[in-house]
Amino acid sequence: MSMIRPEARAFLSRWQEAILSGIVLLGSLQAAALTTGLVRGLSYAAALVCAALFIEGVRRGRLPDRSTGAGRVEVDERQITHFTSLGRGEMSVDDLVRVKVRPGDRTSIGSDFFWEFTDIHGQRLTISGDVGNGAALFDALTALPGADLEAAIRVSGPNADGEQTVWEAAAKRPD
Repeated sequence: MSMIRPEARAFLSRWQEAILSGIVLLGSLQAAALTTGLVRGLSYAAALVCAALFIEGVRRGRLPDRSTGAGRVEVDERQITHFTSLGRGEMSVDDLVRVKVRPGDRTSIGSDFFWEFTDIHGQRLTISGDVGNGAALFDALTALPGADLEAAIRVSGPNADGEQTVWEAAAKRPD
């Protein structure tokens, strides 16, 4: 029997990277304040690394990666591959012209948002927001200049406004 409620366990699991790096960051700063010489320098170096890990942990904690839906996403060498029981869909990040997110039906059985990728040939790839390894999509989109990842976070939240464009290419447009 677990002593931690399931909601608390889910919260701690989602934010564990930020929590642990924050604790080590505070310990490194305390060690730097109380010591001198080489140990102080190493403590400051550890604090810098932990600060970077803390920032990344907060970013990942905010991502809507629930990984409870059907299928899985893999991103390998700028190639997005969506595996489902019906087959797979692929799209290159280099061929993208538009990335949108739209809210789902907000029911307990459906995904709360969907990704819609469009490439230069006009083909579309739609991926549910709760797909396995969904955080990899956020990592892939960081390579796109000017991508508004906050739009995807807003649409995945409880107060979604509607369809949002995350990124659109200026020069390449589908026919």
